Amino acid sequence: MSTQIRLSGYRKKLAMLVAILSILLLWQIAAWFLPDFLMPGVPTVMQRLWEDVQSSKFQAALSGSLTRLGIGYIFALLFGIGFGLLGGVLFFFREVLKSAIIILQSIPSIAWVPLFLILMGFGNLPMIVVIALAAFFPAALSVMNATESVLRVHVSAAKVMGASHWAMLRRVYLPAVMPELITGAQLAFGNAWRALISAEMLIGFGHGLGRSLAYAGETADMVGVMSNILTIAILATLIDQVILENLKRRLLRYQYV
Repeated sequence: MSTQIRLSGYRKKLAMLVAILSILLLWQIAAWFLPDFLMPGVPTVMQRLWEDVQSSKFQAALSGSLTRLGIGYIFALLFGIGFGLLGGVLFFFREVLKSAIIILQSIPSIAWVPLFLILMGFGNLPMIVVIALAAFFPAALSVMNATESVLRVHVSAAKVMGASHWAMLRRVYLPAVMPELITGAQLAFGNAWRALISAEMLIGFGHGLGRSLAYAGETADMVGVMSNILTIAILATLIDQVILENLKRRLLRYQYV
């Protein structure tokens, strides 16, 4: 009976390559059957993307989006991990926060945009808050759920040794929840990325990938639409699979031995 539960690095990369080629093939097949103004082919969009990458307008949009994403995502992780760990030692607080998250995360992040626009006005701040809110829920929930699985014997031993709440968070709960914390961070990134693009499309303030996509749609520029969609997909994959996945392997090295 095989005990393998993970694909090797080579097979995992091969699976990713097969998925990418399958998506591109389906896209190209659709382009063959539809008019060019409705569905441009892969080579046409690739050429447009190459031209856009070299333009200052694209670089400004990329910089604007990544800046908003970075600020909102970092704040979400800080508060999500902090509140999640706090719920590990304050049980009533954990149940209150978990109930609030279950209620609030059912609201799409884009639904908060009108409220934050009224409260904060046009600018980067409402978009950053929407990003942070979208990423906070999975980060906090994953850590709180993980604290419930911490062995009672470890908690009891720490209390007997006179550990303070801070020491228990740092030496008992944080190491125990690290796998779920990293997984929650990856889920939080997916939420943050989608919230970023949606908020930029709706608010239409400043430079950003979402704003570029919305403008291409408003002008019926299908090559621009597909080019922006392709850019969004490539960047999300690179951040998740290159940065976050490598960070996960470094922090959880013992699981990949």
